Amino acid sequence: MGMQPGGVTRVESTDPQRQAANREKRLVALSSVLAAVFLTGIKLGVGLWTNSLGILSEAAHSGLDLVAAAVTLWAVRVSGHPADRDHTYGHGKVENLSALFETLLLLLTCTWIIYEAFRRLFSPEPVVVDASIWAFLVVIVSIVVDVSRSRALRRVAEKHGSQALEADALHFSTDIYSSLVVLVGLAGVRAAAAFHLPVLEKMDALAALGVAVIVVWVSIQLGLRSVRDLLDAVPRDLPERMAGLIRSVPGVARVTQLRVRRSGPDLFADVTVAAAPGLPLERVHAIADAVETAIRDAHPRADVVVHVEPDAAGTEGLVAAVRLQAARLGLAAHAVRFYERDARRSVELHLEVDEGLSLDEAHGQADRFEQALRRELPEIADVVTHLEPVGDGSAACRAEAIPAGRIHDAIAEFLAGEAIAAQPHDLQVQRLAEGLSISLHCALDPGTGIRDAHDLTERMERFLKARVPGVARVVVHTEPRDA
Repeated sequence: MGMQPGGVTRVESTDPQRQAANREKRLVALSSVLAAVFLTGIKLGVGLWTNSLGILSEAAHSGLDLVAAAVTLWAVRVSGHPADRDHTYGHGKVENLSALFETLLLLLTCTWIIYEAFRRLFSPEPVVVDASIWAFLVVIVSIVVDVSRSRALRRVAEKHGSQALEADALHFSTDIYSSLVVLVGLAGVRAAAAFHLPVLEKMDALAALGVAVIVVWVSIQLGLRSVRDLLDAVPRDLPERMAGLIRSVPGVARVTQLRVRRSGPDLFADVTVAAAPGLPLERVHAIADAVETAIRDAHPRADVVVHVEPDAAGTEGLVAAVRLQAARLGLAAHAVRFYERDARRSVELHLEVDEGLSLDEAHGQADRFEQALRRELPEIADVVTHLEPVGDGSAACRAEAIPAGRIHDAIAEFLAGEAIAAQPHDLQVQRLAEGLSISLHCALDPGTGIRDAHDLTERMERFLKARVPGVARVVVHTEPRDA
């Protein structure tokens, strides 16, 4: 987990795997430079010899590929340098700049090719093209080399996420298709001479136009991608997919902020997550580590900074939501307490109702309140309400469930001495830092007055605290027997 304040230099440690990756990227980029030198030389020589605009356009294209391959080699070498004081996010953007530079070079070449092709197409003077066997051979050799280089570049680009190598692979792939177009043009020239079809003599210029159209299209796509990366744009589904990974980490309540940017093959993610309040520092650090691991498992070249903050919605925000729901129904809630146990959140509270209501009427209000609260806070697993006229207080804590046998016996002993018949159920006993917390439901006759029902729960609370050592809190939810 990296947590550096702004302006502090991020020093990258020596990583044998990253060094091996950089070495492999440099080697494949260097081999592309050598291949481009070879192709440019043979295309230029044969193009001048045969006077084929198609082959000369291919030579110009390969010449720019040579420049682009050299820029790619330089970009790969520079982008592999670790972060320094002037480039705290590393040098990955150099790859994006090199791709944009290659785009501009290709577009300039296409401008000349298109101009020359139209000049030959509409010129009244015939242009003699020697479609010799050497012209065919140079194009075929070019296709073989381009196929080999594009596969090698694409493999390394996908392996290490290098956009510069991906752009270079795209150049060689483009050369394959443009060479096929030139091959068709040369075949047209041979056919024109063999079958005396003058219309086919223009096939070479048409082939050059085909090359230009292909290169322009690929260049525009590559340029747009380079600009998007330089402006820190990311695929639209990437933040949502990453947020899903983060939310799957145990202990993460919410993702409050996620910022993602790319720099060459590297991905940078700044994440802020909310976790349950009151967690020990060791647990908070473990959550941050787990978030970082989840992101890096999906994106191995990711540099992740994680900040964990208390979940405001887990304390004050949730208490406010509970009280707001009660107020909407004309009720008041106090003594609100949330429990975090086994990745489940439950709430206990005292709900103030009109003391003139019967238990049946008061319970109906409590039911409506609980339904509204569950709709507002679907993450709440259990709601226990204690009906009474007055009260206040709130807290949030962690709890540990314990066996309730001893408490069950004490409740039975208390009810045996009461005149009001009651049926207890849903008993839960939890161990808190300050002692035991007891909550239960108690079914009474529907005609019981709310004051009588409340007095019964008060007596039960006093009895349990006196009879069972360590009881700190008792919450009794009264309800009509038929409920």
